[in-house]
Amino acid sequence: MGEISCSNDISSGNGVNGKSHSSLNGYRKSCWYEEEIEENLRWCFALNSILHTGASRYQDIALLDTKPFGKALVIDGKLQSAEVDEFIYHESLVHPAFLHHSSPKTVFIMGGGEGSTAREILRHKTVEKVVMCDIDEEVVNFCKAYLVVNREAFCDPRLEVIINDARAELESGKECYDVIIGDLADPIEGGPCYKLYTKSFYEHTVKPRLNQGGVFITQAGPAGIFSHTEVFSCIYNTLRQVFKYVVPYSAHIPSYADTWGWVMASDSPFMLSADEIDTRIKQRIKGENRYLDGKTFSSASTLSKAVRKSLDSETHVYTEGAARFIYGHGSVHKQNQTKLMRNGLMEEAPTKSTK
Repeated sequence: MGEISCSNDISSGNGVNGKSHSSLNGYRKSCWYEEEIEENLRWCFALNSILHTGASRYQDIALLDTKPFGKALVIDGKLQSAEVDEFIYHESLVHPAFLHHSSPKTVFIMGGGEGSTAREILRHKTVEKVVMCDIDEEVVNFCKAYLVVNREAFCDPRLEVIINDARAELESGKECYDVIIGDLADPIEGGPCYKLYTKSFYEHTVKPRLNQGGVFITQAGPAGIFSHTEVFSCIYNTLRQVFKYVVPYSAHIPSYADTWGWVMASDSPFMLSADEIDTRIKQRIKGENRYLDGKTFSSASTLSKAVRKSLDSETHVYTEGAARFIYGHGSVHKQNQTKLMRNGLMEEAPTKSTK
């Protein structure tokens, strides 16, 4: 659960915008964002300012200027991405699937309202059409307005943005795609996304919308040595019930305070070597990747002994009646906002809630 709090009753002119590093009785004067990762484990970091907050029908939204990670997007009290290291997540989500496909032209993104997934997809020269389907128009508009790094992607004529439930959109449409990407929020108890991680959804909605040789890729939650059994292992096992070839892989993301996982699936084998991946990167992708290349993917898909053993022995299949969830139910605590505005940490008043 995300919370923004101030220590030592910071007053205006004394620690404004987190610039003061002086201490009082051993405590630093600062404003902090805190997120509960597990029952007995919290992750927090200092803020320079709160750039924007708002709310939609579905979720709370905040854009924070953090000291260690730059601008950070927080939705329902859970960090979604941070300026300093979001490239790790988005390059890992997008490029393995696209590079293993022979010539990806059409793409469907489930979620992805931030725009970073579309940005990475549109770097691929073969891509002709990208459909980004996000349920929350407020999030999409928020990210268009405040995430400068993705403005070019939102303006690309190859991108079509649809505001709808991804499941409903796929089920009502007839078009098939070369790649379908699940850039969804984590499955949280009571949240809207957990049904998009189920066997029935993969089998009856996703797979029929893939062209021959198509690839499905989804983010799959925490994949650390202790956290991978929350949802990562059962998402992997669930996809094994639907597709012939399934590859789990992971990477450490500093702002998440954990290793993160993705699962790639297809009925066509994944056969590329590290050198072949590098060749395709040079041939197909505009610009240079900051994180992912052939050796990096080979390393990412070589999981530790403990995680491999756990995935091999996983028997749980993700269904609506037998769902697993990551810990917590995040929400941004607003009780501190008046104090933060008085202290100069909030640069503008919150937008009016649409709830």
